Amino acid sequence: MKTAIVYASVHHKNTEKVVKAIAEKHPEIELIDATKTILKDLASYDLIGFASGIFYGKFHKSLLSFITENLPLRKKVFVMYTCGSDRAEAYLKDIKDLIKSKECTLTAAYSCLAYDTFGPFKLLGGINKGHPNEADLQKAVDFYEGLCK
Repeated sequence: MKTAIVYASVHHKNTEKVVKAIAEKHPEIELIDATKTILKDLASYDLIGFASGIFYGKFHKSLLSFITENLPLRKKVFVMYTCGSDRAEAYLKDIKDLIKSKECTLTAAYSCLAYDTFGPFKLLGGINKGHPNEADLQKAVDFYEGLCK
């Protein structure tokens, strides 16, 4: 199965750690950094993943723009995100709507806690230090492998 994971990992590189752990076990996956790539033809991929940290309750704007500009109609899609808290459904609404507007199927979503120094957390030295950890990364690999079965 030809797979691409498009990601945006900005502050602490939490999301990048997750997608690179998957690609390390599955080198056939193409990783695409949405903060550096504006246009990319995704038509030939069987499965497309979108991954980002959560910023102000939403996926990174570069990832959302990438989806708007590049996601072909009727593709199988999965979503991954890293964040300082666990409010999965609230974070997924906008990206689900965007994926649905492209008539794509959202097959699954994966999330894990991640080091966060946003706002008042910076004064405290951040929260979720050490995340994503090895267990989080293995769960991400297992998540991807589950999608491929």
